[in-house]
Amino acid sequence: MTAARIGYARCSTDRQDLTAQREALLALGVSEDRIYVDHGLTGRNRTRPGLDQALAAVREGDTLVVAKLDRLARSVPDARDIADRLSARGVKLALGGAVYDPTDPMGRMFFNILATFAEFESDLIRLRTREGMAVARARGKLRGKKPKLSDRQAKELRRMYDTGEYSVSDLAEVFSISRPTVYRTLQRTGAGS
Repeated sequence: MTAARIGYARCSTDRQDLTAQREALLALGVSEDRIYVDHGLTGRNRTRPGLDQALAAVREGDTLVVAKLDRLARSVPDARDIADRLSARGVKLALGGAVYDPTDPMGRMFFNILATFAEFESDLIRLRTREGMAVARARGKLRGKKPKLSDRQAKELRRMYDTGEYSVSDLAEVFSISRPTVYRTLQRTGAGS
């Protein structure tokens, strides 16, 4: 049985695009049907179904391919844990074009340095975001996300739901919103509000 190349791509927000990572994985020899993705999940989030599927798909002799280490993990302990689990199963890890060899001291050191830089970069991004939000809050510009529906629309949605004649899907279609938004609106308005 020939060794397979399994790809993994992740982006932190729903607005980000995976195209660049997919193209990089394809250029690194991963076939389209062997790319597993997590969309809208941060690297710190331990629940990553796409990563779990990719890790389940690799077998001894295979290679897990990621475009960049920060797409796999954003903390050094998490990166080491994933690399150690792969190594124990006889699976190689390719970061971009370089294959990480855990048995080689230089390879292990290089991997640890990359993981440290990825974690450092993540920490800097979080710090800058917090600083920017504090400045915006101080200037009165940060008020949170506006609700999709006006108070009047939210009350009407609640009234229609309480009649029992409309399902959540019906309400989502009538108000041109997603089902989760309907659930949030119902939760916010509460029964009898």
